[in-house]
Parts: sequence; C-alpha cells; structure tokens
Amino acid sequence: MARFHRFAVALALSTSLVAAAPVLAKVAAPAPTAELVKAVDIPYEAFTLDNGLRVIVHEDRKAPVVAVSVWYRVGSKHEPKGKTGFAHLFEHLMFNGSENAPDDFFEPLRQVGATDFNGTTFLDRTNYFETVPTGALDLALFLESDRMGHLLGAVTQEKLDNQRGVVQNEKRQGDNNPYGLLRYEIFENLFPRGHPYHHSTIGSMADLDAASLDDVKKWFTDNYGPNNAVLVLAGDIDLATAKAKVEKWFGDIPRGPDVKAPVVSVPTLPAPLAKEVKDMIPTTRLYRMWTMPGLNDPEAVPLQMAMAVLGGLSSSRLDNALVRKDPVAVSVSAGASPFEDAGIILVQADVKPGVDPAHVGKRLDEEIAAFLASGPTADELQRATASHLGGTISQLESVGGFGGKAVTLAEGALYSNDPAYYKVELDRLARATPEQVRDAARKWLSRPAFSLTYTPGERTEGGENRGGAVVAAKSATPVQPDHYWNPALGDVGPDSGFSGASSIADRSQFPEVSGLKALDFPDIERAKLKNGIEVVFARRSAVPTVNVQVSFDAGYAADPRSALGTQSLMLSLMDEGTTSLDSIAFAEAKERLGAQTYGYADADETALGLFALKPNLSASLALLADYVRNPAFDARELERVRAQQLNRLKAELNEPRAIAQRVLKPALYGADHPYGIPPSGLGNEKAVSEATRDQLVAFHSAWIRPDNARIFVVGDTTLAEVTKELDRAFGDWRAPATPKPGKHFEIAVPKPQPRILLVDRPKAPQSVIVAGKVLDVKGGDELEVLRAANDIFGGDFLSRFNMNLRETKGWSYGVRTQVTNEKDRVSWIATAPVQADRTGDSIKELQSDLKAFLGDKGVTKEELQRTVNGSVRELPGSFETSNDVLGGLRAIAKFDRPDDYYEKLPATYEAMTPEAVDAAARKALSADDLIYVVVGDAAVVKPQLDGLGLPVETVSPAN
Repeated sequence: MARFHRFAVALALSTSLVAAAPVLAKVAAPAPTAELVKAVDIPYEAFTLDNGLRVIVHEDRKAPVVAVSVWYRVGSKHEPKGKTGFAHLFEHLMFNGSENAPDDFFEPLRQVGATDFNGTTFLDRTNYFETVPTGALDLALFLESDRMGHLLGAVTQEKLDNQRGVVQNEKRQGDNNPYGLLRYEIFENLFPRGHPYHHSTIGSMADLDAASLDDVKKWFTDNYGPNNAVLVLAGDIDLATAKAKVEKWFGDIPRGPDVKAPVVSVPTLPAPLAKEVKDMIPTTRLYRMWTMPGLNDPEAVPLQMAMAVLGGLSSSRLDNALVRKDPVAVSVSAGASPFEDAGIILVQADVKPGVDPAHVGKRLDEEIAAFLASGPTADELQRATASHLGGTISQLESVGGFGGKAVTLAEGALYSNDPAYYKVELDRLARATPEQVRDAARKWLSRPAFSLTYTPGERTEGGENRGGAVVAAKSATPVQPDHYWNPALGDVGPDSGFSGASSIADRSQFPEVSGLKALDFPDIERAKLKNGIEVVFARRSAVPTVNVQVSFDAGYAADPRSALGTQSLMLSLMDEGTTSLDSIAFAEAKERLGAQTYGYADADETALGLFALKPNLSASLALLADYVRNPAFDARELERVRAQQLNRLKAELNEPRAIAQRVLKPALYGADHPYGIPPSGLGNEKAVSEATRDQLVAFHSAWIRPDNARIFVVGDTTLAEVTKELDRAFGDWRAPATPKPGKHFEIAVPKPQPRILLVDRPKAPQSVIVAGKVLDVKGGDELEVLRAANDIFGGDFLSRFNMNLRETKGWSYGVRTQVTNEKDRVSWIATAPVQADRTGDSIKELQSDLKAFLGDKGVTKEELQRTVNGSVRELPGSFETSNDVLGGLRAIAKFDRPDDYYEKLPATYEAMTPEAVDAAARKALSADDLIYVVVGDAAVVKPQLDGLGLPVETVSPAN
C-alpha cells in the first residue's frame, strides 16, 4: 500500500491489460466507498532514539518475516551544481560493504533467505529495504546500522571507480530503450535551470566522471546521519522487541549535521513550449505536460482523480473519445505524479498510423478543454475512487518491498511528518466532489503547457550529455526511481559516518541467525463444478480480497503457425465488450466494483483472471464469467484492436531485449516447433493484418472451453462459498462437440549450429547479448539441482557471471542466466546488456566463465551453502501474498507436482552436494553449442565479433 500517486500508476497499468471483464445486465450495487476506506488501516507505534533516528513499528503476524525499510531524506534535489547523480551513485556504494561487513551487502542477506531487497534513489529520498525471516532480523539491523554509522572506512577508490562504471552502464541501459531520453525532456523543460528538480536522478556522465573519493565521503557525512532517516519495521515484531533491537544496533551512532532542505517552488512556464524529438518508436506520440503542487498540497489528490477520469481509467474521457468512438489514437493516458515539493501532470496520445499528428493534437487539446469546462461526473469519480481503493487494499497484503505497508508508513513520516498520512489522502479522495476536482484541474491545466512530440526516426542525440543540472497502453509513469538493480529492466538481484562513533553492540561477527521457521504453505482444497471444471483453492484472509484465474491449456504455442499473433489479438478483442455490453459499459462496470480483470498467455497456458474486493465478489465473478463465455468479438472494434497490436509489434521491434528474443527463439527451437516463435505472442505484421473475426471466434471456441479449463482461487473466502458462486457463473457452461485440439511437441528441435546473429541498431550506446541452447529436459522434470547450478553461475545477483561483468569489470548494469519454465523442452538463456565497446570481450568472458564452471572450477562448498540457505530460508517470504500463493498453485498444477511440493523443497536443497550440482551442470550445459544474438551498433560491434571464431550473420528481427 502506498500513496495515491503510486496507485494512479497501478490503475493505469491494470486498465491496460489485454482483457477486462464484462458485466451482466444487472449486478449487485458495489460496496460503499466508506466501507472500502475503512478497510485501509495500518496500525503502528513509533519512537525516536536520542540520536534522532525515527522508528515506526507495524505488527503483522501472518508470515514469519519482518520488512526492514530505511529511508534517508536525501535525493537528487539535494545535489549541488556539478554533483548530479551523487545520491544515486552513493546508493550503489552503500551496497559494497561497510567496516564490519566488508563484503557485498547481499551476501549475508542471500544466506538468510531475504526477499524484496534493493535500494532506490529519487528526487526527494534514498531508501534501502529487505524483508527477512524473523530469526534474521538482528542480522538485517546489524547490516543497516553498520552502513549508517560505520561505512567510510570501507569506501575505497577502487569501489568508487567500479560503481561509477556500473551506474554509467545503468544510464546507458535506460537511455538505450525507446523513450529512454524522455526523463531528461520532462525535467529539463518543465523545471528551469537551477531548480532542484531540473536534473534527472541518474545524473550526467561528466558529473559522474568527476566524482572524487572526498566528494562522496562528504556526501555521506553531510546527509546520512540517523537524524535524517526513518526506520520502519513491519511484520512479525512488536514494539518492545523493536525498541530493544534498534537501540542495540543504532543507538551508538552519533547525530549528523542538520540537513537543510533546498527551496523548491512549483514553476509555471512563461509561455507555451513545443519541441519535437526523434526516437526508434512505432508511431508518433504526443505529450502535454504541466507542473503541479507537491503531495502535501490539498489539491494533489483532486488532480490525480481528475487525471484518472481524463485518461487513467479504461473508460476515461480520452479513451472513449480518441480510441473508441473516433479512433485517431491507438492509446491514450493521463496521470498526475506528485513528489514532495512539486510534481508533473502528463497526458499522452499515440497517433494511429495514417492519421495526421496535427489532427490528433487538435483533438487531444479539444478533449482536455472539454474536460476542464465540464469536470467529472459523480459516477466517474465513484469509479475512479473504487478502482483506486481496490489497488490500495491489495497492497496491504505485503509488509515491505517496493510498495508494501512499510513504504506507506515511511513516506508519510518522511514527507508529511505523519506515518498515517495515507488516511488524510484517502479522506480527501472520499470527500472529493466533481466541482472540487474540476476547479483543481482548471487551475493547473489552464497554464502554459509543454507540448512534446516524439516522432519515429533515428535519434539526433544520445543521453551521454543529458541529465546534468547545467544543460538546457496505459504506460507507467515515465519517471521512476533509480535502483541498485532494476527488475523492470530485466536486471538481477536484487571510520564511522560521523565523528568517531564507538560501537556498543558487538560488531566483530555477524549476529546469530536462529529460530527460523519453515514454510507453512496454505492448505490446498479442491472441488468440481457441475460441469466438471476443477477448482483449486487456498484461503488467505489478511485482506478482504479474492484472486481468481481461469486457466486454459493453450498459450502462445497454440497459435496457428500460419497466423502467429492470433491469441493476443483474441485476448485484446475480448476486452471490447460482451454480447450484452459494449466496450464502454464493460469497463465502467469493472471500475464501479473496484475489480481488475485481465487476460494473458505464456508459452503453455492462457489465463483469464480477476481481482475482486470481497464485498463485491459475486458481482465481480459475474463479470468474469460474461467476459470468458460471451465475448462479443465486435467486428467494429477489430480494426481498432488490430491497429493497437500492430503498434505494439512495431514497438517490440525497436526494443533491444525483445528484438533479441524474437531472433533467438526460432533459431533455438526451429520455426516449426511450438516454442520456435517470438515469445511475446504478438506474432507478425502479415498475420495480424490479415486476421479475421471468424478466425478469432474459431480460436476461442477451440481453446477457451470448460473441458480445457481449471479455476484457481486464493483469498478471503471459503471453498464452499466460492464454489457456489462459481457454479452460478460457470456451472452450466458446456463444452463443444469438437475434440480438444493439441500442440505438436513431437516436432524435433534442430541440432545447434553455434553462430552469432547480429541485429544492427545504429548509434546504440549498449549492446544486448543473448545466448542460449535447448536442453534435453522438460519443465516438469526434477530440475532443482540444475536450477541451483544456474543460480551459482548466473541466475543470482551474487553469481559468478554477474559479479564478473558488473562488479569486477564494470561493463554492465546487470547480467543473468536462467533455465526457462516451459512445460515441454526448456532452454538455458544468458542475457547481458553491456557497453558497446565491450561486446566482444563480454562474449569471451561468458565463454571463459562457463568453461571454467563446467571444468576445474566447479561449485564451491561456500557457493552451494549460500544457494541452499537462501533458497530454503526465503520460502516463507516468497508466499507472503495471495498472488504469490496463486502462482504456487498454478505451478503445482502445471507440472503435476504434489500439494506439499514447496514444503518438501528444503529437504531437496539440503541434500545437494557440490558433486551433484557440478554433474547436473556438466550434463546439461556447454560453452561450445550456444547460439548468440547481439543487438547493437554493427559499425562498432561487428569488428569485435569477427575475432571470436564464430560465424557472424547479420539478420533482421522476425516479423
């Protein structure tokens, strides 16, 4: 759970999923807003140490874990001229060891089975967090206190140089993506030169290069005192225990200097500003941007509600006007993101190919003006409120991580001096009137706007010199915190600070880890509906929500080989109404109930899902059933949905990682194998362009049928209750007379032909390297030992391959390897985004590391112990939420595992030996039969590749 602005983003994401639910003509009235607001409650107690450290404690005993979250009131806005990127660079240094824990911060955390551990830096703050088993809380507090009070003796020039390289590769990796330079455009144009928000968190290359050891040490002593921090402990802990432990570990750290916050104003552009830039994108995108007040301002919540109605809801004004009724855009969105002192309002529209962007811009401005004139209706506000509260309540289930209860309490304390500030925001949300929301929108959106136009084409500038303070589908917010490692980018990870601190606690060795509890996976119950559909159920009652997935044995492997992309198109068209409701009514019904519905597929399965609030479960299940069983497949909507998928396909063909996967999978499996297709399921332009309504209806009839279905339910209900409701919704659904279709896994996988497939991406600052091979095993085989070997080599943040390329060489922001998770033949894949001038060297390092690992430098006892300890001890924290449990249930069913599979996993791990892990790796893997795909600037990388002794073929991504 967190602030409204985070859930405005979550709302935008949820409404963009490819399948939303219809509603039957009459459904029960939704639960009152007041009832939903009452469900959002995070009781807490607080105390402050003599050194000024503020501590907040929330007790939640549902799992034997504690979230530890430390927030420092220092971010990029505190950086002076010439020091951009310092806050984020220092965040990286905080993970590289302290005086009494000199090795990588993640090493002991991995040993104890920590989950959700990372660090992020943003405009206003830097935070560090981990969720640990209760018995390892002392260790987590030891580590956090050691880097707060005992860091500088461990900061060396070598570490600074290494992390500088890592951060610069993080910057290159972000810049290399489509719209990767957008963050610079937003801040540099909305906030004037000299404003604390003018520069991006990542900083400029020049300032990062100029950072000296004395500079970063002074940054620490100036900003990292306990009196400038908030510590939140949430989970299996009480106040008395927290007081004793926090005093023990943090009490000796002296106060730091008082940190003076910079003066931050909310600027207004003196006149309308327009700019056009080019990027490798599928279609023209139009932006309208304004600044807005910070999150403590009473108008922040009304503005976020206004943007939800304008472009955040699935049934938003912009969606209805520009995407549905007069389809001049393939997608639209609007959002308001308040930071501590100011914020941004962003409206965007992706122009439908063939439509004049000037016309779309005119229509966009007209709809904004019409909204400012009329304001929202009461019904629109109710839908926005219910949708937001649904997302908020769902987040209450997690104690920590990126968006759990610890985050909410810390943000309130840090920014608003009130850990329960979320209640102030929810009260404003519930009390907001159409007039209040209209007036706030008029006030802030009637000012001059920054109009940014992104057009397809080759970039005229890169990001190397951007980001400093002195330079002039619904999508998520374009400005995100910078992470120590960023899962959104596919990355893996996860003397004293002040004058002469003397340690009270014993820091000569790590605290003992004891009293760790084994996983108690929820009891799995089963039932059958009247028509034979199996229901698999687990009860979780921590929050009043229910998650449902209707799963079908289909997946992208079921796509006809001559019509790849059929299933994605079907799922998208299912989102556009049922036989009783059109697209708009369909979306509105979901929003009124605070429900989220979705459809997605992977290689093997197709799932149609529902998130429901318990009071609205019956009506929400009716929506799900109508959506699954009665899609309209409206021919009038097909052309719009087709244009959207073609746009997504073009976007994929400009995204380096996606390009690499599109090339690799057919090369590995062969074009005729069910898995030898682009893994996104978007297909190719020809098939999507030619698909007919009849094809989509036929695919639905063949695969989305009750005799091919299984229903999974996790949440605050009982098997008896939910089976009764499911029988009402699905029990009379009858299978067609035609036999179920099959997928042809008997098709042979071709013998590997080692080579390098090069995709040219001119001017790319990074290369994306992907390498792989198909293994002679299936997903349901006993692969635990092989997966442990992969974790040690490249699947974990502390793995050999990642530590080499990221921490030792400094050539990458993060690399990974994985054993994939298909039901039939799985593959082993390595992914390495690296700086362009080290592309060939990185392939050499992969080959060298892998040969050594499979040769005379096999698994060490220490590596195995870390992997076993982490894998066993992380299990209780890995199933904290209903979604976690739902994923576990689906995996048990998919791979025909016993119900106690997860509870017996510890014994499997603890029986592993280095010899067994080596044997599994040597049997499955080899460095000599890999196929490589490299996506990068051919002019830079091809000379490097030509010297590797492998054939190099220049190819285009499969379309």
